[in-house]
Amino acid sequence: MTAPITTSEQDQDITATVLRERSRLWHFIRRRVADQTDADDIMQDVFYEFTQAYHLPEPIEQASAWLFRVARNRIIDRFRKKKEVALEEMGASDEDEECRLDLMLPSPDAGPEAAYTRALLLEELQLALDELPANQRDVFVAHELDGVSFKEMAAQTGVSINTLLARKRYAVLYLRQRLQAMYEE
Repeated sequence: MTAPITTSEQDQDITATVLRERSRLWHFIRRRVADQTDADDIMQDVFYEFTQAYHLPEPIEQASAWLFRVARNRIIDRFRKKKEVALEEMGASDEDEECRLDLMLPSPDAGPEAAYTRALLLEELQLALDELPANQRDVFVAHELDGVSFKEMAAQTGVSINTLLARKRYAVLYLRQRLQAMYEE
């Protein structure tokens, strides 16, 4: 039987994790949030939640993954609060950043019904992604889910930025159409 972890050991673990992940987490947030004040608030919220969760009896197994998941959820929540727009109201625009499907998913923290709905939507999104041509799916996943910029993708693949933008646009249009019925439910 192992001895329980003391509060000072927990505080040391928290400090070590924050120091280790702070820079990566900051860059992750800043790539998705243009306003530095909002990014600062999100970062502070994430670390506050981390310290609260770390002191709970159920340990956080993978602190890094936990931090990034919470950051992503806080970013989504922040965008949702600022601008709630129905899927059908989103017209085609040159700025697909404002048309991100993941911003419309219910927060997993909003209770069991929202978590269930989110799981259904994510499952349906995965099925819809699998239906896309590989080149469109790859661009969509890299940009929306992995946070890779179009410039980085162009450098990695040798495909022009305009071609990558067009592929993502086709993917977004298809996904909007494919997921429209589910959204209306």
